[in-house]
Amino acid sequence: MNKPRHPDRFVDRHLGPDLEEVEEMLQSLGLRNLDELIDRTVPSSIRLRRPLDLPPGRSEFGLLSEAEQIAAKNQVFRSYLGMGYSDTVTPPVILRNVLENPGWYTQYTPYQPEISQGRLEALLDYQQMVEDLTGLPIANASLLDEATAAAEAMTMFHNIAPGDASGFFVAQDCHPQTIEVVRTRAAPFGIRVIVGDPARFDFGRTPIFGALLQYPATDGGIADPRAFIEKAHAHGALVVMAADILSLLLLTSPGELGADCAVGSTQRFGVPLGYGGPHAAFFATKQEHVRHMPGRIIGVSIDAQGRPALRMALQTREQHIRREKATSNICTAQALLAIVSAMYAVYHGPRGLRAIAQHVHGLTSLLGRGLEQLGYQLRHGEFFDTVAVRVDKAQAGDIFSAAEALKMNFRRIDDHTIGVALDETATTEDVRDILSAFAGARPVPEVSGEEPRLPRALLRKSAVLTHPVFNTHHSETEMLRYLKFLESRDLSLTHSMIPLGSCTMKLNATAEMLPITWPAFSRLHPFAPRAQAAGYTQIFQELEAMLAEITGFPGVSLQPNSGAQGEYAGLQVIKAFHESRGEGHRKVCLIPQSAHGTNPASAAMVNYQIVVIKTDENGNVDVADLERRAAEHAKDLAALMITYPSTHGVFEEEIRRICDVVHRHGGQVYMDGANMNAQVGLCRPGDFGPDICHLNLHKTFCIPHGGGGPGMGPICAAKHLAPYLPGHPVVRTGGEKAIGAISAAPWGSASILLISWAYIKMMGAQGLQRASEVAILNANYLARRLDAHFPVLYKGKNGFVAHECIVDLRKVKRDAGVEVDDVAKRLMDYGFHAPTTSFPVIGTLMIEPTESEDKAELDRFCEAMIGIRDEIRQIESGKAPRDQNVLKGAPHTAEVLTADAWDRPYSRQHAAYPLAWVREHKFWPAVGRLNHVYGDKNLMCSCPPPAAYAKPDA
Repeated sequence: MNKPRHPDRFVDRHLGPDLEEVEEMLQSLGLRNLDELIDRTVPSSIRLRRPLDLPPGRSEFGLLSEAEQIAAKNQVFRSYLGMGYSDTVTPPVILRNVLENPGWYTQYTPYQPEISQGRLEALLDYQQMVEDLTGLPIANASLLDEATAAAEAMTMFHNIAPGDASGFFVAQDCHPQTIEVVRTRAAPFGIRVIVGDPARFDFGRTPIFGALLQYPATDGGIADPRAFIEKAHAHGALVVMAADILSLLLLTSPGELGADCAVGSTQRFGVPLGYGGPHAAFFATKQEHVRHMPGRIIGVSIDAQGRPALRMALQTREQHIRREKATSNICTAQALLAIVSAMYAVYHGPRGLRAIAQHVHGLTSLLGRGLEQLGYQLRHGEFFDTVAVRVDKAQAGDIFSAAEALKMNFRRIDDHTIGVALDETATTEDVRDILSAFAGARPVPEVSGEEPRLPRALLRKSAVLTHPVFNTHHSETEMLRYLKFLESRDLSLTHSMIPLGSCTMKLNATAEMLPITWPAFSRLHPFAPRAQAAGYTQIFQELEAMLAEITGFPGVSLQPNSGAQGEYAGLQVIKAFHESRGEGHRKVCLIPQSAHGTNPASAAMVNYQIVVIKTDENGNVDVADLERRAAEHAKDLAALMITYPSTHGVFEEEIRRICDVVHRHGGQVYMDGANMNAQVGLCRPGDFGPDICHLNLHKTFCIPHGGGGPGMGPICAAKHLAPYLPGHPVVRTGGEKAIGAISAAPWGSASILLISWAYIKMMGAQGLQRASEVAILNANYLARRLDAHFPVLYKGKNGFVAHECIVDLRKVKRDAGVEVDDVAKRLMDYGFHAPTTSFPVIGTLMIEPTESEDKAELDRFCEAMIGIRDEIRQIESGKAPRDQNVLKGAPHTAEVLTADAWDRPYSRQHAAYPLAWVREHKFWPAVGRLNHVYGDKNLMCSCPPPAAYAKPDA
């Protein structure tokens, strides 16, 4: 049936159900209209009594026209600023088929590996690439950015280094943003950050547990670190090297130099600058540190048939699972950007990458020679891609003026030193223009030939990227087929709904996505002069104003580049507020039992003492227990972290009282904004008690999950906390009493802020409110249909849920021996990704349909769940065995179903096509059920040889 849609209203494209379907669902709930549903769901005491003060919704065409006008305000100069960011060429085959492809960017984190094998393979390629280039045996599947990766290394060292030293040495020639983020992360733990010259550091006088070196240095210099590393080891300290990934094609790897860890950014491997992100950071270390390593690791295991299969390894060490025992709050990666970098390496191969590195270094050598011919002295005679030029203070102004006239950006290292960093986009003509800016009225010298300026003692001799995957796909035809092969092995939103509670896998509209790869947004360096980023400035200002209106909080920081980073930033703001009032002793953080695991992990990262608050039989915060705990810790109470609506999927009626209790005892209320999809336009946290919150822009505000990243987690703060919003050492931002930088770039992953800006602008006030209402409607319709088959665990006082619901499978485990995991795997045979499994209650599924799914898709999912319930009844009645049934055998691969032998007590047809509509659109799991125990016992986190796939494991 054709649905009536307004031809130019984006809200009608974003929302799944049409008016007729909304009516049908309301009737099934016994309701007259959406207003009645919201009245029965959202407590009247917190309802917003006016529309949001936002501009009316725009059409897609109108929004994109506006975005083009704003983009034109940016000026994309040739930026030779370096500092860990480089312009790059994203191969078009990767740009179109990965970065701009919803088959890649709408996937969820690969917690269900059987339907995530393509992305897992791409991430394993990434790990192999990092391991090869760094010379270290174990790498994770990426972190947020280079600066936070360095901070994670410091924290890891702090936990594993012998002795009780509290000092951490940082080389003074590290990137300034890295030094600042390390300082921010160190402060809560009393770690003393010592910034100095590695050549002069006295290990005997100053005990340290670890050290950070930059390789090459931020000003281009390349020092041999071996002597320093040997001394550090002799004094019980560990060393991390922040390395330029491209330079490692030509320079000896950190692992070969003795480093214990290597970090850096893979941005220059094909990931656009995007005014700061999103980019993928690498993190590699020694095998003995694997269980202390932050972030996700992809590993090789086997499936139920003994064939190689990939999955996230050692999941029990993930930080959000460890909760208050966590040493990091990382619960994500930059999967999409790591995949782009990995495919860049696959496409170019070792020869191509080495040629790119030689091209960059060759041009930099030409530049250095030309500058010397002009009479300038270089700070370093040996370098990779960056020269630091000594100048008189008077000369500097003329040089910068000349560069600006030629639309070039140089770096002002200090009053007497100018930095120039080249990249793969540079040409000999660019070198000539740079020299002309330094030449002034003098003729530009003619320079030619290649004379490498790398230290001979540090030239790389070891081979890299020898695995066939990096030596096969070098034509576009081969690369395209490899990308499509991988894509075909992953289930994404292009196939079916992904009903993950707390993760809000909603539409990522094409119109929202288009601007992020426009050159005017994608090629801007994050440290370019602010005057060149007027378009971005407008986007930031408008987005901050809209988020302030949506949340009711006047202060907004866009810097945190993940939800967990937002939590951390918010708690650091609260900490700074207490310290400013002479109450730095307040270090107790109250957290409900039902909280997301990142909440206690983030609290642990600011060195707070975590006190768990009970939840009652209805899933709400036990207010009596809260009262007791708040009174007990009144002198030291810093904060309460609460998710609203609750993680149990209901609007807690006592939220105002909860906030009042905390305030009465001197604490601040931090609201986890993961569930804002049920609040926008209906209520505002700034109006009912919380003091600060973060927003998951990759949930409520439509940034795609990207298979496990990117995300953005801006924080919104009340007036009294706004002065402490995060600052930055390179580009001024934040409040007048700003805490230190949280992320490497001043506005985090700036380019993807365009997505949320576009979503809000196109939806408008009415559209955003309608989205919240339909999200709540869809969840309640689904809950009502499933309740008779899988009881809904928690409901509000009127019998309704918020935007998600928890269904209870514990009875079927008792009666039929069916585990939550069995249901999750069987859903794959029906063509669906499982809901959130066993969180926040063991033995349950948490389901969130979002507002983007229409009634037909909701019904299809319900029919799948009801079909699975009927299969469970067959076990309960004894018609199917408890140990060998269609659920225990799931998921069923095409290989298993077409094998000559079939000895299972159910038909092949029922295994493959449990409902008629599955035949029309079958998604085949690439592998059988993963054997996680085997993988953890036989840990392998690099690409296996091709022979491993030839036959089942014996």
